[in-house]
Amino acid sequence: MTTLTEATGEAAARETPARRRRRVDRLPYLLLLPCLAIIGVLLLWPLGQVVMMSFYKLDSVRQLRGGREWPWVGLANYAQILGDPFFRTVLRNTVLFAVANVVLTMILGTLVGLLLNRLGKKMATFVASCVMLAWATPALTGTIVWKWIFDDTSGLVTWLFNKLPDGLSTALFGRSDWTGYGWFNDPLLFFAILTLVVVWHSFPFIAVSVLAGLKSVPSELQEAARVDGAGPWRVFWSVTFPMLRPVFGILVVLSTIWDFKVFTQQFVLAGGTQDRSTFMLSIYSYAEAFSPPPKYGLGSSIAVILTLILLVVTGVYVRMVLRQEDES
Repeated sequence: MTTLTEATGEAAARETPARRRRRVDRLPYLLLLPCLAIIGVLLLWPLGQVVMMSFYKLDSVRQLRGGREWPWVGLANYAQILGDPFFRTVLRNTVLFAVANVVLTMILGTLVGLLLNRLGKKMATFVASCVMLAWATPALTGTIVWKWIFDDTSGLVTWLFNKLPDGLSTALFGRSDWTGYGWFNDPLLFFAILTLVVVWHSFPFIAVSVLAGLKSVPSELQEAARVDGAGPWRVFWSVTFPMLRPVFGILVVLSTIWDFKVFTQQFVLAGGTQDRSTFMLSIYSYAEAFSPPPKYGLGSSIAVILTLILLVVTGVYVRMVLRQEDES
């Protein structure tokens, strides 16, 4: 009688290398299944619901709960949004805001990362810990603090401007008493404050990521460039930046996605959705979906358009990375 050990050995001997490779190649996919299942439940399923809702006319909570039939409108919601001149204004606000914030965040984060790389270990740890407090602060909490700083009666900025000499304040700004001044009423000033809040909250992640990348750059290359007479800017642009190009590429894409989706900071600073002149795509989608009268279909279509824009941005970056790998 053939024993179990002998049978197992014969089965292993009969297994071909190709069959063994196929069996082993399935292992990574099996390990990814739990993660994919969680992503599907928490992300893909709600996204699918939003896409589906964008093809219907939904104007009541009762419809969403199944109490009334969903009227099918096809692409009418998208045609209405894309044909609305206000949508082009909102898209312009979103793109300009995202570009300004990505540039400022990358510049400030890179400078802080370079500074941390030059500091000693203890000082770098202390500075990095202080910087990361901004990143660790929830967006809602940080925005409430900034809104208090710019409060028109008891805010720190109002107090500082009131401390300016009357003649200087009048000559520079045309007023001497800043109590009651609406810092968030002017659209340009509102976007400036919003940019300050978003950059303050975002640059620590860029700084720490750049610092991690700098640790992987061989110091011999930088030292050789300095011996050849290269200054700090030339060393960074000719040696450091090319080696960290993939890191900067990922950070630019992530910053673009985050800045396109800014919602909490704008909603809190504006005090809701009353000021349409400062709308961007995220809050525009929210306002159309939930402001009375609610239009869930239109709001969903705006959210889908925003998602498609971000997918295009990500796709362009991935294509650039693949092209650089092929050329190298």
